[in-house]
Amino acid sequence: MEELICFYDDRIAHYTQIRDGLKKKMHRMGTLRLLIVACALVTLWLCRNEGGWALWTGMSIGFASPFVILMVYHMKLADRKTCADEMIRLNTNERRGIDYDFSAFDGAPEQIDAHHPFSLDLDLFGSPSLFQSMNRTVTHVGKSRLANWFTQPLTDRDAILRRQQAVREMASKTFFRQHFYVTGASQQKSEKDVHELKTLSGSQASRFSQSRLWQVLIWLIPGLWLVVAGAAIGAGLPSGWLAVMGGAGFLIANAPGKRIHALYHSVDRMERLLLTYSQLMAQIEKEPFRSEELQEAQRLLVSQQAGASQAIRQLSRIIGALDQRYSTAGIVLNLIYLRDMRQAMRLEQWLRVHAADFDDWFDALARVDALCSLGGFAFNHPGYVYPAIASAYFRMEGKGLGHPLLHREQCVRNDLQMSRNPYFLVVTGANMAGKSTYLRTVGVNFVLACVGLPVCAESLTVYPAHLVTSLRTADSLTANESYFFAELKRLKMIIDRLNAGEELFIVLDEILKGTNSKDKQTGSLALVRQLVSQKTCGIIATHDLLLGTLEQEFPNEIRNCRFEADIVDDNLTFTYRLREGIAQNMNASFLMKKMGITL
Repeated sequence: MEELICFYDDRIAHYTQIRDGLKKKMHRMGTLRLLIVACALVTLWLCRNEGGWALWTGMSIGFASPFVILMVYHMKLADRKTCADEMIRLNTNERRGIDYDFSAFDGAPEQIDAHHPFSLDLDLFGSPSLFQSMNRTVTHVGKSRLANWFTQPLTDRDAILRRQQAVREMASKTFFRQHFYVTGASQQKSEKDVHELKTLSGSQASRFSQSRLWQVLIWLIPGLWLVVAGAAIGAGLPSGWLAVMGGAGFLIANAPGKRIHALYHSVDRMERLLLTYSQLMAQIEKEPFRSEELQEAQRLLVSQQAGASQAIRQLSRIIGALDQRYSTAGIVLNLIYLRDMRQAMRLEQWLRVHAADFDDWFDALARVDALCSLGGFAFNHPGYVYPAIASAYFRMEGKGLGHPLLHREQCVRNDLQMSRNPYFLVVTGANMAGKSTYLRTVGVNFVLACVGLPVCAESLTVYPAHLVTSLRTADSLTANESYFFAELKRLKMIIDRLNAGEELFIVLDEILKGTNSKDKQTGSLALVRQLVSQKTCGIIATHDLLLGTLEQEFPNEIRNCRFEADIVDDNLTFTYRLREGIAQNMNASFLMKKMGITL
């Protein structure tokens, strides 16, 4: 971990040095431009009574040219400084992430869903969350793809192994990942942007570009302007003809105004966003990839001769031209040149050629964007291991499993052994002894493994079944739903999926905790027996020691484990170590006495 800390500290120092050097250059460029302006003013003042327009024009050009060159150079320096600033910010945030501060990154709280089979129970989204710890996506489609990978983990062994290969490769491409992030981080993205682009690409109706009338008018109107202007200058044509021509141009140019305005509104202010997408795609197109999944994404972008990045850049320029339609130059050119119509026809032509490729392009962009986050997670956890993926239901065996969001110096790691079907671990123990943390540790590492990521363990073998948990059931006032009924619905969902033939890995915490003790015991015993009879596997944590007696009934299918609360010299201590057998010590009465509650 010290090596990783040094890496980010070195990156911060490196880009800080670059930024400081750029700031000095920008200051010098600003000083030179100021000197040029001062020299120009002094020279023009000294020569105010000499020469003619030719001299004044020559001096103006002589001073303006270096000023413009310096201005352009200053803008390039400013872009490089912005890039350095973003690099410093990214590496600073990554450095904080090593100390478990992920507040700078988006945890996608909008993805929190109490009805999802496991995401709420495992704290996948929100702040702090597993998603927040690794999310470095810079596009909306990439963020959605990454969230989808976590809510719908892979269940195909070969697909997981391919994903692991891509993650390994992306973890080694630190330069690519960071520059990809910096390129995209400056633009604000939303679902609306991509939706509107795809809606636009799906519109195949051509309104103007295939109209014979407009194909003639876009050349006829400029031609008439040339004829009228030439006649006015060379043959003395009355200036009134220019006014007539202006009126005619105004009427023709604005005749399709409502439809062009609707087209303009659908792509308003997307020039910079599309340019960013183009730059991101260009980076993907140029990068040499070896893994199958990354090469497949790359092929989706370079299947055409020009490539997706050039096509999207062209679209950005068209939209940029539409954005200028209300400027002074845009209005004048529209009267003379029918500029708005020409841009609308260019856009329609672009859509005819490229609309069918939009889905593939954004699919490739989403995949690589999400894989950058997975690769960054693997890079930031060099001590994690890639799990072996079992081919037969069910197997989950691991050594030294820990929770990735628990501080490495405080995290107590435990083993897991589940190698046959049906099989259940019944985990008993006192309050605060570590049962729920253990369940979440197992669940989170199971998800990481099925996503294709390295896991927080010394070793792990996983069969990619469908994960279902019930750790944090809640009632619902809006649905007029009690806590107990919500829990029953969750359990019914599990039974229904088992009856449908799904292979599940089930993780339950305190079955039927919403009812009285007798009903709870009766119902819990019946549920576990049914789960065993349906040949499924999982882990159940409980305070109810009676569930531990099921091991005698099912000696080959159920194993008891425990987390103990040790009371020594009137002090309560926890080891958080998983042990064999049924829990011996419960701590509720002890804690109540400590708080002054008389029993």
